[in-house]
Amino acid sequence: MKKLENKVAVITGANSGIGLATAKLYLQEGAKVVLSGRRQEALDEITAELKGDFIAVKADVAKPEDNKRLIEEATNAYGKIDILFLNAGIAPVAPAHEISEEHYDTLFNTNVKGPILATKEALPHLNDGGTILFTNSIVSQKGFDGLGVYSATKGALRAYQRVLTSEVKSRKIRVNSIAPGPIDTPIYGKMGLPTDVVEEMGKGFAQQVPLGRFGTSEEIAKSALFLASDDASYINGVELEIDGGLSQI
Repeated sequence: MKKLENKVAVITGANSGIGLATAKLYLQEGAKVVLSGRRQEALDEITAELKGDFIAVKADVAKPEDNKRLIEEATNAYGKIDILFLNAGIAPVAPAHEISEEHYDTLFNTNVKGPILATKEALPHLNDGGTILFTNSIVSQKGFDGLGVYSATKGALRAYQRVLTSEVKSRKIRVNSIAPGPIDTPIYGKMGLPTDVVEEMGKGFAQQVPLGRFGTSEEIAKSALFLASDDASYINGVELEIDGGLSQI
């Protein structure tokens, strides 16, 4: 039997990178998947290639009304939700002396407010014994120049996850997060930096990883499958670092 047979999963930020790789794997494992992303053209492109039982919903997690509509469309299509994977996030760079109010608001609205409000909307529709999974980051454990606000968002999200884990314990809902290290995803191309700078930054990250390389979205997706499945039935409240050892030594 497939690991997610007939489970309903909602995945934000599913039009590329980790979210897309996870959506593909969840579908292969029998889940009914609701994919969301901010760009309709990207959703149209990926849904033309996906196989399985799914719907795609254009939604910007930074907008409260979009979170509400995402959950409404998910429940209208499939009823109750079993897996809520709050993966959407952004990581534009700004050193401390260049941080603007706009930079701060953009990051916190997407990386913190978005998942918190999506969780609020989903909780009444989440099956008891279900799973909530967040994409966090090792940046809340290690300092990387230029990522001060991004790191702050991930630290805030981790703190929220701990409280949420306690608040939903009576419903046997498990709350976990994955904390990727350097992963080969489109997020690096969205940092607002020149290509050569991104490439050099990537080389620097890779050299710090004990395994000597970037991870892949598919490697993260396998962990997202594990944490969402019954294989992880006694794993709750954890942040799983998937970083080739970067945060550990």
